[in-house]
Amino acid sequence: MLGAIAGDIIGSRFERSPIKTKDFPLFTAQNHFTDDTVLTVAVAEAILTADSYQHTLHRYGNRYPHAGYGASFRAWLTQHDPHPYGSWGNGSAMRVAPVGHAFDNEEEVLAEAEKSACVTHDHPEGIRGAQAIAWAVFAARTGGDKPFIREEITARFGYDLGSTLADISPGYRFDVSCAGSVPQAIISFLEADDWQDAVRNAVSLGGDSDTLACMAGAVAEAFWGGIPAVVYAQMRRYLPTDFQKTIEAFYARFTLPVHSRGDG
Repeated sequence: MLGAIAGDIIGSRFERSPIKTKDFPLFTAQNHFTDDTVLTVAVAEAILTADSYQHTLHRYGNRYPHAGYGASFRAWLTQHDPHPYGSWGNGSAMRVAPVGHAFDNEEEVLAEAEKSACVTHDHPEGIRGAQAIAWAVFAARTGGDKPFIREEITARFGYDLGSTLADISPGYRFDVSCAGSVPQAIISFLEADDWQDAVRNAVSLGGDSDTLACMAGAVAEAFWGGIPAVVYAQMRRYLPTDFQKTIEAFYARFTLPVHSRGDG
């Protein structure tokens, strides 16, 4: 989850000004958390408290109404008893990282990912994107290597992971669909040497930078067993106290596995 939130903050300043390079400072005065972070923390709290995803997402969204939500989600927040609106966008995938950490088998991970998605994103593509990221986090944290993750994501979810970042980047543009961002985020992780490289890869595609980096950062954190300590220290400065408390409570209950592939 920390990997997702740090990726969101790092990618935030490029969302409207995309870049095609990996050479940029991670944190500046222009960085901030976005809806990706708000809703990721909401999913974590829903898991911690056993509250419904609908209620917790609705409460967090209204507590932080200016975080950059899409029009359909903003309308959802105004409803007293909100219903899903058939979205195929990547909002379901950007917030799902806690699911991949909190549940202990594939069946639970996939079921919870669908539950977390379908309160808003009940389109099959919205559900598929959430399940793919949650499953990738689960597989990475339980020791799956990159070839295994690549093969299983392709077989289970039908995403084409055969392209390289060099193939994708020249013509890639802002795309908020799951189909047009989830595989690109996973490829950003697959080609990375460490956590930071995964986030830089995602931002350098020049698309929906905060969400691409959020998704890639989530899988990379699980794979490398955490995020660099210096990144954690810097990202905390951007987060409200209530977010930090929820994050700390989540990691106290759902710790990363013992295995680690380095500092990230």
